[in-house]
Amino acid sequence: MRSNANKNIIYSIVLLLMVAIVYLYRQNQKQNIQEIKQDFTNKLVLSGNTMGTTYRIVYLDDLNRDFQESVDSLLMVFNQSLSTYIADSELSRFNQSDSLQFELPFLLPVLKSSKEVHMLTQGAFDPTVGPLVNLWGFGPGGPQLKDSVNINTMLALVDFNSIEFDSVQVKKLKPKMYLDFSAIAKGYGVDIVAGFLQDKGIDNMLVEIGGELVAKGTNENGELWRVGVNKPEEISKPDELYSIIALSNRAMATSGNYRNYYEAGGMKISHTIDPATGRPVRHGLLSATVIANDCMRADALATAIMVMGTEKAIELQKKNPDFEIFLIYNDENGHLKSYASEGIIPFLSFVQE
Repeated sequence: MRSNANKNIIYSIVLLLMVAIVYLYRQNQKQNIQEIKQDFTNKLVLSGNTMGTTYRIVYLDDLNRDFQESVDSLLMVFNQSLSTYIADSELSRFNQSDSLQFELPFLLPVLKSSKEVHMLTQGAFDPTVGPLVNLWGFGPGGPQLKDSVNINTMLALVDFNSIEFDSVQVKKLKPKMYLDFSAIAKGYGVDIVAGFLQDKGIDNMLVEIGGELVAKGTNENGELWRVGVNKPEEISKPDELYSIIALSNRAMATSGNYRNYYEAGGMKISHTIDPATGRPVRHGLLSATVIANDCMRADALATAIMVMGTEKAIELQKKNPDFEIFLIYNDENGHLKSYASEGIIPFLSFVQE
């Protein structure tokens, strides 16, 4: 009898130990789940539409604040200043007149940055080239070739040096001149949104509008934000990557000719128009990625570099190491090549096929 009693006692002790072990295991699992959940609840993702494209914002916030409404409101006011599609925007009203006094805080900074990049690139970046872009069929009218008379007439109005401004107003020295900031506005919008989030105490973020972006701090894994550069081939998929760049508190913008084009008369017509000639560029540069301290400058430089071509772009960057470049181009034999400036190499990796 005593032997059976001892067995029952041992069995009870073992059973209690098993129950305790299972309980502690479940509590530990529950705690781990809660910890994992807590680690990721401070990651927020916002998305929407703006400037004829989309935006996506990822940021980390211990307070789990949702800034969607604020960002949309900010971008709405931004567009009210710089959009050419809004009839009563500041920019549209200036294009319809000869002068304008500033009302919102966005037009003056974009004029200043445009002037700087215009001078740096010897006119390769010129916001007054918009009418020629439309003339060649990359506006609402669709693809259409124009004769040289029309081009030369419009070319006389491509002259950013004839746009004068101070802290109060902007004016044009030639009537009928037309400003279009589509090659710099998205980058500027990224800077504005990133600045807004920083003012709210957000240190870790990735802000992207239409492919132009700013990265601050790190992602939820404590790593640098990694962004892709698309493969510049006409037959490639839109999301097919050529390389990946890790960004450390920098801005990045990419411009390319490999998809936005049409063919006419046996010629490939690129959407990048040279302000000096009024005609589409014809060189081997397919994609230009620029990394700079702010996205407005990166955006404008990427556009200018697509006008300049590979060799001139490399020469420009070597003289101005405050920005980095990654170029994808066809060599003289039609082979796909790439070039990375020295400062970007440690952050660059290539996608294996």
